[in-house]
Amino acid sequence: MFELFAQSDAAGGFGQYLLLGLVLGSLYALIALGYTMVYGIIELINFAHGDLFMLGSFFALGLAVWPMDVVTADAPTAAIGATVLLMLVLTPLGCAGLNVLTDRVIYKPLRTSPKLTVIVSAIGVSFIFMNVGLFWRGATPIKFPDLISDANLIPGTGLRFTWKDLMVVAVTVPTMIALTVFVKFTALGKAMRATAQNPAAAQLVGINADRVIAATFAIGGALAGVAAVVYGLYIKSVDYQMGFQNGLYAFTAAVLGGIGNIPGAVLGGLVIGVVGELGKAYLGAKWSEALIFGILIVILLFRPTGLLGARTREKV
Repeated sequence: MFELFAQSDAAGGFGQYLLLGLVLGSLYALIALGYTMVYGIIELINFAHGDLFMLGSFFALGLAVWPMDVVTADAPTAAIGATVLLMLVLTPLGCAGLNVLTDRVIYKPLRTSPKLTVIVSAIGVSFIFMNVGLFWRGATPIKFPDLISDANLIPGTGLRFTWKDLMVVAVTVPTMIALTVFVKFTALGKAMRATAQNPAAAQLVGINADRVIAATFAIGGALAGVAAVVYGLYIKSVDYQMGFQNGLYAFTAAVLGGIGNIPGAVLGGLVIGVVGELGKAYLGAKWSEALIFGILIVILLFRPTGLLGARTREKV
């Protein structure tokens, strides 16, 4: 789970933990959207998504320290802005390309195979990505360049909301809104929804299912890339195992909200973030994960399809 104890201790109070939970929940939601996009179209739980996010963070790290040698928030504003923009453009493109390639090489040949076979293959891809990260950057956590200031934007309020928090909101909220508008109002978005509802009928009316699926993997990968950049700038530490842990929470958020449902993924991420931070504050860090998954179990007992999920055909 994301760890920002220093920020919480600095201000304290229910309002601070709630605010921090919402910010972290936005990051979970951004990763969860990648899970829910792919599952909504082809009913695949892409367990490799979290490790794709990890590889994206390593790629973003390389972009941060190589082209302009920008390493601190004290560097010229124009240089920092150009570096962040470069990361936000190239990292999503790289992750999108890798995700589409993975689909073409591994998932597409298994499209008609039993679902368990596809799930096992996704787990295998996850381990491959994890080991690529291990060989690429090693086992030791790496400090991400401190490009964004930690200065408090609302002094005197008893709360702490920094430039880093604002950066998370300024990137994730427009991304989520743009994705929702895209899926609802564009031709490709409508083709995605049609394919999700009835793939056979969609192909009968001329929708190219392969193109739709490739676009879905591209968008899911791009979302992982955006999340990787935001995570690195916010948490300031990356390692080869972060994809498994954060991917697990993002997947939990997608299930909690109703996997395959875009607003549900966002809601699930916010719930996970808030519950996690309040749990750490009032029950202790060791109980935070138990609280999150306990609430997940209780909610799914009464709403098996998640908070915003609708009852559909059986999915695995």
